[in-house]
Amino acid sequence: MGDLAAFVRGLPKAELHLHIEGSLEPEQMFEFARRNDVALPFASVEEVRAAYAFSNLQDFLDIYYQGAQVLLKEADFHDLATAYFRRIAADGARHAEIFFDPQTHTDRGVPFETVVRGLFSAMDEAEQTLGVTSKLILCFLRHLSEEAAFDTLEQAKPWLDRIAGVGLDSSEVGHPPAKFARVFVAARKLGLKVVAHAGEEGPPDYVYEALDLLEVDRIDHGNRSLEDDALTERLVRQGMTLTVCPLSNLKLCVVDDLRSHPLKRMLDLGLRATVNSDDPAYFGGYLAQNWIETAQALGLTRDELVVLAKNSFTGSFLAPDEIARHLAEIDAYVAAHP
Repeated sequence: MGDLAAFVRGLPKAELHLHIEGSLEPEQMFEFARRNDVALPFASVEEVRAAYAFSNLQDFLDIYYQGAQVLLKEADFHDLATAYFRRIAADGARHAEIFFDPQTHTDRGVPFETVVRGLFSAMDEAEQTLGVTSKLILCFLRHLSEEAAFDTLEQAKPWLDRIAGVGLDSSEVGHPPAKFARVFVAARKLGLKVVAHAGEEGPPDYVYEALDLLEVDRIDHGNRSLEDDALTERLVRQGMTLTVCPLSNLKLCVVDDLRSHPLKRMLDLGLRATVNSDDPAYFGGYLAQNWIETAQALGLTRDELVVLAKNSFTGSFLAPDEIARHLAEIDAYVAAHP
């Protein structure tokens, strides 16, 4: 365990599937509630943690949106993201592509500008002080309408020089990617990268829709793609990155045991899988913890860990020269740790 953990933590890696609101630790929730004079339905940090027992995605989302109520000021978003960046820097991360849910905040009257200014300042600070680069991906909430997504895209236009892409998250079942086909066309025309949650709880058909109707650059989760051999072969052929979140899958009962997680099978099939933490404050582990627990449960080899690390950069939205630099750093690290 010690050797594995040390190797994993030192291994250069990127995180491609992280909801910044999902890094809100209970202690932060209480701190922000105090300074913003927000009443919480919980009496203590322990009571919050006890509530983090989910049987499905919707159970989690209910408390996730409740927790976000404490995020009101630019400093809240800055402090939230700064705490996250410090944690992943200690986990060996060199780069992160983070999701944010503007509608969760603008629907409460928090200006779009307040959210992004706080996040941008934390991103800039992380690069300067921690050496961790980052990109920001705006997610549309799929339980809301496509018209609401168009409104959010309009609000984002003054900030598109700092927003790398758009995504699709929240309640998957009953809200297929097809519902957002037009707004994704509009986003692509603006030069944005596009990603979408598909195949977490939703069927393989949702993955097909994400590929064919949204024309995504990568798939977030994608576990249920393995139920369809033709779809799996297509994802391999296209070199499509899957941003897999093992501890999230366990916590949300997508898998019943980490030892039955499909990550190793994905690698065996030639899929470009990556390991990510999703909503780590709620799901019991940041980036390295996902790597370590999954490696132990599945018996991942050193070579497979290196493949996962390289996938995390080749699947990123970094420029080719930046990707090459990170891949060279991985090779140097592996050579130095025989």
